[in-house]
Amino acid sequence: MKIAKGLPWLAWGALCLAVPAWAAQDADARFAQVTTAEWAWRTGQAGISASGETQPNNGRLDDVDANSQQQRLDYWRKVMAQLDAIDVAQLSPENRTNYAVYRAQIANFIAGQQFKQWQMPFNSDSAFWSDVGYVLGGDHLRTADDYRKYLDRLGQIPHYFEQQIANMRLGLARGFSVPRAVLKGRDRSIAAVAELTDPTASSFYAPFKQMPATIPADQQQALREEAARRIRDEVIPAYAKLLKFFDDEYVPQARSTLAAEALPDGKAYYRQQLREYTTLDLSPDRIHQIGLEQVAKIHAQMLDVMRQTGFKGSFADFLHYLRTDPQFYAKTPQELLDRTAWVAKEVDGQMGKFFGHLPRARFTIEPVPAAIAPYYTSGRGGADVYLVNTWDLASRPLYNMPALTLHESYPGHALQLELAAEQHHFPAFRRNGYISAYGEGWGLYSEYLGNEMGIYRTPWQQFGYLTYQMWRACRLVVDTGIHHLGWTRSQAIDYLTENTALSPLEIANEVDRYISWPGQADSYELGYLTILELRARAEKALGEKFDLRAFHDTVLSTSSVPLPVLEARIDRFIAEGGPEPDYGCDGAKSKHAP
Repeated sequence: MKIAKGLPWLAWGALCLAVPAWAAQDADARFAQVTTAEWAWRTGQAGISASGETQPNNGRLDDVDANSQQQRLDYWRKVMAQLDAIDVAQLSPENRTNYAVYRAQIANFIAGQQFKQWQMPFNSDSAFWSDVGYVLGGDHLRTADDYRKYLDRLGQIPHYFEQQIANMRLGLARGFSVPRAVLKGRDRSIAAVAELTDPTASSFYAPFKQMPATIPADQQQALREEAARRIRDEVIPAYAKLLKFFDDEYVPQARSTLAAEALPDGKAYYRQQLREYTTLDLSPDRIHQIGLEQVAKIHAQMLDVMRQTGFKGSFADFLHYLRTDPQFYAKTPQELLDRTAWVAKEVDGQMGKFFGHLPRARFTIEPVPAAIAPYYTSGRGGADVYLVNTWDLASRPLYNMPALTLHESYPGHALQLELAAEQHHFPAFRRNGYISAYGEGWGLYSEYLGNEMGIYRTPWQQFGYLTYQMWRACRLVVDTGIHHLGWTRSQAIDYLTENTALSPLEIANEVDRYISWPGQADSYELGYLTILELRARAEKALGEKFDLRAFHDTVLSTSSVPLPVLEARIDRFIAEGGPEPDYGCDGAKSKHAP
């Protein structure tokens, strides 16, 4: 199935024209000026995200009020005008790719401002009040001055929250809110701070518990006392005010509808969400149909594995058995973490057979923080940590753990993000950017690689892999069902219950995530199918010359790009005979670099 189509905002045919060297230098210089200035501005702003992922910033909690949001829109429109004034054909080959990635980022930022997404600054999966600790950068304090700046940033929280509350009131007034149906219990993470009686028990205080020995003891004590005071007198009251607003105003006034298309200008908004998260120009109806086709295909595979287990009964009976038999569940949180670590180590032993270039960085495995665990996903991976949800062990089947670990750690998100960080020849907006269709598509493809790595050792684990495959295929059906076809929450829950072996808690949490985060769920399967198709294309074209390690290295050497850009890179990989990309020393630019 061919999914990746030509980019609607870029005519690829014009990119290969030969031009004088001086013209290319001029265009490259102007492009560099635009991107450098915008990136410096962007990373000085709070709350900016691309494809749902918060961008790096300087730790400040800058103004996010309506006037500031209009200024952002005006700024990005000016940047887009500057980009449109650049003749793409005059850019170097490397910058043509950079231009494609960057222009899509700016287009998505403009669309987000035009639809006023800042009036809905949270969903059932993530929220500004939970992300603020990450933004403030408490994990990177080294000197007394670092700690003083951190204390100043803590003092910015009340004003920042007041502006966010004002923004949400504007959203409520025009019917642009998170649906009320998914808000139950979402105040727990606010209450976890708002109801603290001991400021030193707050996660905001954590950086002060172990301070560098280079800071004199008397200064450490003074800084600790100031931290406790600010958290007690400023941070906790800010969360308490937010909690009252959330419970007394937001929940009662939140919209009763579910569909993104029911929002103001909803049809255009949902199509934009689909374009941003999938990087493809596919209609909701086409995405829904692709989902139905994949569900039917995977269901047949699941039936085959069910028969291999020797189970006697219907498919529904088999799913009930998997969800309820104690043999499939860890008895303690530590057991779940230990089993996860074992799978990660099994994968580690296979990595050299499938990848020629491995990163220097490493990841760790930690439990999901208790404050967010009840509604958090089963696991989530980044460049440095793989979070495993140990809350409600009866909802965390062990047969799913191999697929989850492959997706979230190696060779999935941790590997992809670590390698991206080492691409020092890339501009910052590519090195630090995240495009969901690419990143989540790679994560799902990593689950597929578990078959070739020999990670799924039992029929139960093989079924767990297939239930995760089915889960992502169902997302295409459920997301478009909810936001385009008018499905109810119960319909979506029933669909996942009938087709996957996910636990009831996981299903409910996932459906709430899809309801409150339109379009994001579609990125996984469409990205995965594109990567799988590109691999098949390369294998067919190159025959015996095809090298799987070189293919994987090439895909990962692009960092995070729109799917049509990845397709163009693999077509070049094929045209060049399948060479292994040369990363150079510490990621230095080379002739094979994309």
